[in-house]
Amino acid sequence: MVIYPNDHRPAHVHVIGRGHEAVFHLNCPDGPVELRENYGFSKREISKIEIELTEHMAELWRAWEEIHGIA
Repeated sequence: MVIYPNDHRPAHVHVIGRGHEAVFHLNCPDGPVELRENYGFSKREISKIEIELTEHMAELWRAWEEIHGIA
């Protein structure tokens, strides 16, 4: 997953893998994560990604704030 340093608000992450990409709004600080765009991941994969992002929400929020300031 990637947080680009030259990206824009709202706080979000790009998930990239196996030629696919999805973008999720983090809805910081408490979530829930929200799928914004999906390019190729299956519904099952998206569900797994959402769970993983939710489990790491605090870390993702801190990372976004370190890079961009207040989410």
